[in-house]
Amino acid sequence: GEQDHQRRVISICGEAFATQSVVVDRVAHGLSLRGWVGVPTFSRSQADLQYFFVNGRVVRDKVITHAVRQAYRDVLYGGRHPAYVLYLELDADRVDVNVHPTKHEVRFRDSRAVHGFVFSTLGRTLADVRPSDTGNHANIAQLDQSSLPEDPFRQVSMGLNIPSGVDSIGDNVASLFGAKPSGMLLPAGGASDFYQSRVAGVQDGGSLQVEADGASEIPPLGFAVAHLHGAYIVAQNTFGMVLVDAHAAHERITYERLKAARTTQSIASQPLLVPISVALSTAEMGAFEEFSGLFSELGIGIDIGGEDSILIREIPTILARENAERLVRDVLADLADVGHSDRLSARMDELLATMACHGSVRANRPLSITEMNALLRDMETTENSGQCNHGRPTWVQLTHEALDKLFLRGQ
Repeated sequence: GEQDHQRRVISICGEAFATQSVVVDRVAHGLSLRGWVGVPTFSRSQADLQYFFVNGRVVRDKVITHAVRQAYRDVLYGGRHPAYVLYLELDADRVDVNVHPTKHEVRFRDSRAVHGFVFSTLGRTLADVRPSDTGNHANIAQLDQSSLPEDPFRQVSMGLNIPSGVDSIGDNVASLFGAKPSGMLLPAGGASDFYQSRVAGVQDGGSLQVEADGASEIPPLGFAVAHLHGAYIVAQNTFGMVLVDAHAAHERITYERLKAARTTQSIASQPLLVPISVALSTAEMGAFEEFSGLFSELGIGIDIGGEDSILIREIPTILARENAERLVRDVLADLADVGHSDRLSARMDELLATMACHGSVRANRPLSITEMNALLRDMETTENSGQCNHGRPTWVQLTHEALDKLFLRGQ
């Protein structure tokens, strides 16, 4: 049954994966993707915890690997690898399983559709891992001491619905992993009006009182009480204490806004003074002819220059200093290999990340209580805000129970 299946996943992947993974479950366009993926802060030094099944058969496929890597691209720390157990189901006539003697490799009839489905599904799932996921934290206060994580600073995320009695996991853990994001409820006046009255006592030197029966009124990251060493925000929420790296958090927020602006607006291009002629191989020319419309969408103007060459006439303004020929060749190589390329968008995002870094709050800059609370509210509504642009965590939660353990209270 389902519980036996989950037990097997836990026995193979370990409890750490079980407690730091999120559920994937999406059906669309005749494709179904289910399973679990590790949160970005749960990464591996090698690709040793990656299992992908197609119609019940474990496979290794470059299209799938590329799609997963792209989904984690700007939330994973450099050189690290994601962990996942995923199951893709599709009609048998849409996939060829006879391309390798061991049947560990497959060939999709429409690899681009499969790539896009896997990428978009995981992208949506990872984007929802943020402080506004109050469902997981709401259950933390209900857990007994035996079910608390060993590392009190670790961000706890929704994941496998672990049956009670599995190894040393507490009996109440199942309720934690069955939780759903409930969102943050704020009055019509918005976050700013809400927290102004709550922090008035703190600004006057008082303390912020968080009553248990008023937990639903407290935002996920709580309210700021101090700015530590000009770098960290100390906040108090229903579950205990929150520490936030202000620069890293603001950097991610700025970056996500820049990316949103890029995707909602047409890409600005500029013509080259002298068109660049690029000789292509037969495979490259075939890829260009098949995906020529993609280059226009990306802001690259290209004409056919001859039987085996193209002319690059326009490039995106943000990439004006890049090597246009190398970018086009890299994109064509990806298209010929997996039917998809994220080279240009990845390079654009790298430049946007640099802009975000320089435009974010710098260390040692004093922040007022109002500014810190505004940053906390922005984090709660920003995708991927749990990690900075380089994949490092932006905040950690220290629960009441974890604090008691540190000071041996109740022992």
